[in-house]
Amino acid sequence: MAGWTTRHWLRRGVAATLLVLAVLGSVGAWAMLRSSRISDELVNRRSPALVNAVRLESALLNQETGVRGYGLTGRREFLTPYTEGVAAERQAVGRLEEVLRGGDDLADLAAVRKAAGTWQERIARPVSGSSAPAALTLSAQRAEEGKTEFDAVRKALKDQQSRLQQERQNAAAALRRATVLRNWTLAVDAFVVAVVAALVFEALRRGITRPLEQVGAGARDVARGRFDRRIAVTGPADIRQLAVDVDGMRTRLVDELAFSEEARRLLDEQTAELKRSNTELEQFAYVASHDLQEPLRKVSSFTQLLQRRYGGQLDERADQYIAFAVDGANRMQVLINDLLAFSRVGRVHNDHATVDLDEVLRRTLDTLSIPIEETDAEVTFDPLPVVVGDATQLGMLWQNLLSNSLKFRDPGRRPEIRVSARRDGDVWEFGVGDNGIGIAPEFRDKVFVIFQRLHTREAYPGTGIGLAMCKKVVEFHDGSIGIDPDHSPGTRVVFTLPCADVAQEPESSGSSESPESSESLARESLS
Repeated sequence: MAGWTTRHWLRRGVAATLLVLAVLGSVGAWAMLRSSRISDELVNRRSPALVNAVRLESALLNQETGVRGYGLTGRREFLTPYTEGVAAERQAVGRLEEVLRGGDDLADLAAVRKAAGTWQERIARPVSGSSAPAALTLSAQRAEEGKTEFDAVRKALKDQQSRLQQERQNAAAALRRATVLRNWTLAVDAFVVAVVAALVFEALRRGITRPLEQVGAGARDVARGRFDRRIAVTGPADIRQLAVDVDGMRTRLVDELAFSEEARRLLDEQTAELKRSNTELEQFAYVASHDLQEPLRKVSSFTQLLQRRYGGQLDERADQYIAFAVDGANRMQVLINDLLAFSRVGRVHNDHATVDLDEVLRRTLDTLSIPIEETDAEVTFDPLPVVVGDATQLGMLWQNLLSNSLKFRDPGRRPEIRVSARRDGDVWEFGVGDNGIGIAPEFRDKVFVIFQRLHTREAYPGTGIGLAMCKKVVEFHDGSIGIDPDHSPGTRVVFTLPCADVAQEPESSGSSESPESSESLARESLS
């Protein structure tokens, strides 16, 4: 029984309750059926039998009165009671035979009918069938015999009525006892039903309701933060299993909480370390933009002076070394500027406001007007929307994408650049497509990694930071960027930006440079 679940307890309880109710119902039905049967016996048999026995006695008395009056007076009108009595006798006898059929009381009726028949044969019919003088003579002759015969009729009637009266009294007493038994049975049934209902209620309260309340109270305590509160395990097997599962969940929460506390502590340490690292990065950016720029410019200037003054005066190997030094200084300066531009995305340039991309694109095209003319490129674009963002960063985005399309053009055909824009729900989807040399499928994700180059510097100049900067700008504006795999020939870069009516403006961290200096820095960082 310890392993019984709520379903088992309910099944057994319902079965036991139904059994008790079936027994009580059977006893009650038997008591009611017995009371109804005795009542029917009394109403439909005993009482009608006694009533008709009395009617039979009255009919015979009427016959005796009529025959005696006619025998004493000779007047025919005295026979009226006799005639009516004969008809009433037949009716009473017929009713008695009907209600007494199949019982022992028919013997009493037979005795009455025999005595009455003897009297009628010897006295009633001879006197009533004679003329008035003959009736007077016959009545006087048989007066003693008639009295004797009718006394026998009276005795038979008395015996019949006495028996019927006794049987009726017995039936009435039995009915009273059956009624009392029925009432007590129904009362006991009601009491037992009430006791069973109370037991069922108490069993449900102790076996199901209270254990569930304890589990619920423990769960609520855990939800309020009392993770040390153990869940009480009581009740049927399934409720105990539920309590064990909830307690296991509490234990798991305690373990997860301890783990999360440790993780939060480590995260706080890493955050502090990250702040320190960012501070060092800002210091490095400051050094790179100020302290390193001046010595680098001196190295570049003096190597260029050395190249101009002593070019051709030394041997060929010396000229080659000087050329290497000049090229390395220049590339170092470009690389430092690109790294500065990359590090400033989202840190220095963070002035979010409504930006007309159409105007930003036109300014970018003006900036790139010389390379566009030199390559005879055709640039077309759709009307561009207004978005929320940083105008300087979005200008760097357009400039890098358009410059890449111009740089990686196919020498065999005229460059064609197409800028598209369409709204897709809560975002704008932009595309910059060209008919250049394209990007192989296996390199479509690699091109957005900083310093990742697919070509040598001799083939295509640059530092490999342009698309990495585009990815950082787009993600800073809560968008995404990728390569369209279905565009051919050439490359089509697709990126998204939130619409101005759903974009949330982040807090501005300020800018330490003017837009003019930022735009000049963006032009220097072209890859």
